[in-house]
Amino acid sequence: EHRRNSREHMVRESRQDGELGTCPRESLSFHGRFTALTIAREPRSKHRAKDGAVGTSQGCANASSGAATAVTAALFEPGGDGQTPQVVVLVGAPGMGKTTMVRKVMVEWGEGTLHTQFDFVFCVDCKAIALPMEASVADLVAQCCPGLRVPAGKILDDQKKILFIFDGFEALGFSLVQPEAELSSDPREVKPLELTLMSLLKKTVLPEASLLITTRPTALGSLGRCLEGEHYVEILGFSAARREEYFHRYFENPNKADMAFRFARGNEILYSLCVIPVMSWTVCTILEQELCGTKNLLECSKATTGMMMFYLSRLLKDRDRDNPQVLQQFLLQLCSLAANGIWKHKVLFEEKEITDCGLDQPGLLPFFLNERIPKEGEDHGSVYAFTHLHLQEFFAAMFYVLEDDGEMVSSLGRLEKDVNKLLESYSKSRMDLNVTVRFLFGLVSQKSIEYMDKTIGCRISPRAREELLKWLQGRHRGLSHPGQALKVSEMDTFHFLFEMNEKSFTQSALGHFTDLDLQDTKLTLYDQMALSFCIQHWDGLGCVTLQACSFQWQDPEAELDASVPRSQDRCAEPRFSVLSRRLQWCRLSESCCAELAALLAEHPSLAQLELGDSSLGDSGVRLLCEGLRTPGCRLRVLR
Repeated sequence: EHRRNSREHMVRESRQDGELGTCPRESLSFHGRFTALTIAREPRSKHRAKDGAVGTSQGCANASSGAATAVTAALFEPGGDGQTPQVVVLVGAPGMGKTTMVRKVMVEWGEGTLHTQFDFVFCVDCKAIALPMEASVADLVAQCCPGLRVPAGKILDDQKKILFIFDGFEALGFSLVQPEAELSSDPREVKPLELTLMSLLKKTVLPEASLLITTRPTALGSLGRCLEGEHYVEILGFSAARREEYFHRYFENPNKADMAFRFARGNEILYSLCVIPVMSWTVCTILEQELCGTKNLLECSKATTGMMMFYLSRLLKDRDRDNPQVLQQFLLQLCSLAANGIWKHKVLFEEKEITDCGLDQPGLLPFFLNERIPKEGEDHGSVYAFTHLHLQEFFAAMFYVLEDDGEMVSSLGRLEKDVNKLLESYSKSRMDLNVTVRFLFGLVSQKSIEYMDKTIGCRISPRAREELLKWLQGRHRGLSHPGQALKVSEMDTFHFLFEMNEKSFTQSALGHFTDLDLQDTKLTLYDQMALSFCIQHWDGLGCVTLQACSFQWQDPEAELDASVPRSQDRCAEPRFSVLSRRLQWCRLSESCCAELAALLAEHPSLAQLELGDSSLGDSGVRLLCEGLRTPGCRLRVLR
């Protein structure tokens, strides 16, 4: 009975600490909002961080052959060697959900549904630890649960029934090199705090108690030297199925959840980034605000760059706000490293490069780079990788526009901030620079410049805007044949302009062109949003040709296109406002005809409409005829 009361008391105490992790919905129960993560579970001898940044296609699904859905019950299950681990290290980058996993362990244990092999669980939040300079293990227990009725000494008598959790180990900042002779073996012996903690880690005190330690990869090297026989559980993030589940758990309204997930799924960059739980939270938070304001994500004003900046502001919240020069200098060096890597197809960086760049700052580095510990037998130092490849591409784009004092020097060699060289390389052969170029457009918008300055404290130079404008104008002139109308036929142009999201810039970029010509293109919801935005601000547009194009309404994996009736889908309402003339081989169906009829009435400049290879049906043609009869219709040719 006293164990049950103690369990309830300790969970109640932990809940008073405030919500932890990346789940922001206070109104829902913890179980209602917890989304399972993908993990890789390995013993120490086999553990190593993955060789590079998280990929951009399948996310964490293929990151490890031993990957599995995270169930907290598995943390202390016997491993492949048949041994039940006493020490488990939960590893993950910032925002991957380590603290949320700890909270789930505490809640399940408190409910008596899991982890019942432990009578007592003590959770130490290393980020907010407030202990005296000297303490015993018994003092530590009392500090975790100040109202505990059972004497600490009695609790510690049965070591096998105790679990200590250290959440955010990297935040302790203690030296982990302590003389063995000074470590304690008595849980009641008062010692300097670092010696008491080291005694628990090295098992000189309470050797049969279990430990669960969460840490960022940057602390693995020093931590590994303190532990024996530990097992590692690496959080790889959300699988594809769990990403969708997270969106549905976040939004109370299933229609909004569907709409938000379709938006993210249609944007390859965002969808890939949502493997990081805190990035999924970022996207959901922003889309929730957009849906409250517009009710329709086709009018969403937040492009990918805007969400990345919001994510960056959350990472850097309350860090070095009093000393913006330190943050600016750190970001300059980080962006230089990122850009240098992108140019060289490089995602791993040696420890010497980190040090020479001045990036070895424990208060900032772990938020951007993961540390890869060398395998056993390797004699080189640690290597580092950005948490995600798209994050490296974002910082590479920042390199070209982040203002500096002209005095930044590093052993990497100074990479020239030549925007034209970047754009020229992309146009000729380096299509892998697409995401970096897209972020470049987004960063130099007026809104981005103001946001980075006010919210993050970074100065973005607007000088690249003119170079970007000239590049877009000259790029499509070169693709048009002499004597023909100047046309835009590359979808990435619309992505770039949508990232910037400025009416006047779009008008200037497209003002000299008269035709839009896309062929054999599968247009995601995000593509359609970008296309719609640009056409709205394209004053000189005279002809739109969409030949053998399809329009995805839902999840791309469902392979839905414009031939599938979806008249009940309200998101589809404004879709055909972007179509004007040639819709050959687009397999348009009867359900599209009402919108086409409205288009005829609303656009008197429309003189020719081609609907070859469509399945309109008799009723569809009747709807089309209603549009033809309206006074505003000036159509002369219908094929």
